[in-house]
Amino acid sequence: MDWDKLRIFHAVADAGSLTHAGDKLNLSQSAVSRQIRALEESLTATLFHRHARGLILTEQGELLFDATKSMTKRLDAAAARIRDSEEEVFGELRITTTFGFGTLWLAPRLPKLYDKYPDLKIDLMLEERVLDLPMREADVAIRMKEPSQADLIRKRMTSIQMKLFATQAYLDKAGVPTDIEEIANHRLLCQSTSSAQVAAGSLLVKELITHNPRSLLTVNNYFGVLQATLNNLGIGVLPDYVTESAPELVSVMPSVSSADVPVFLAYPEELRQSRRIGAFRDFVQEELAAHRKHLRELGKL
Repeated sequence: MDWDKLRIFHAVADAGSLTHAGDKLNLSQSAVSRQIRALEESLTATLFHRHARGLILTEQGELLFDATKSMTKRLDAAAARIRDSEEEVFGELRITTTFGFGTLWLAPRLPKLYDKYPDLKIDLMLEERVLDLPMREADVAIRMKEPSQADLIRKRMTSIQMKLFATQAYLDKAGVPTDIEEIANHRLLCQSTSSAQVAAGSLLVKELITHNPRSLLTVNNYFGVLQATLNNLGIGVLPDYVTESAPELVSVMPSVSSADVPVFLAYPEELRQSRRIGAFRDFVQEELAAHRKHLRELGKL
């Protein structure tokens, strides 16, 4: 099958228009149309329904578009590996992780990574949905459980726990609870149990709620919980790594915590030799080691 025709078909299917595809490929609309007709003739199939608002893929066209999407992503991966030189780290690096870890731990540390590799172009995708790494929805992922997708290199980096924190100002006003039953005298700040989060965090919140907190604020991400906690609103359920970036927080009832949550870094097998992936992996390892050392010095580990 002629790759030039497939490339043009992919552009048309992606754009939904002969004109827009031609603009992207620097070809005239008539040239694009001829290539699509030739491809349809070679396959003896109609690939597009034509109508006034543009083009819609037929069932046969959808099948071919799925194949060209996969081919394009693999070609992008190969090009990325070729561009990674032996001496330099540069180019786009697409990182996905959870909203909480990305905002509260990773993003504040990225200036150090850019200082070391100023030519990197990072696309940080923060969401609870697990992106498909083998299909190149992202280059590398940091996740709070071991990835189940095939053809991935995965490394357990550390583990975290959800714990209780408050400001000293709040505790001076509302008192310091020493037993989990005393949560009944306080406002609890936490993620909603219906929002996407690690199971260990949800289980801890459910247990705390059974002790009837005096008042409750639920937020759909840890950044919101942290801001409420820092503003003296109550006792927050937060991942333990926030203590370094928010030293004004005081640990409340340290024995009350979630189960350990593993933190994994993963990337596709085909990117094993990528200099960008290697630089990011080493950076995360170094920062986690520095984080643990700092917590030990503070007596918090």
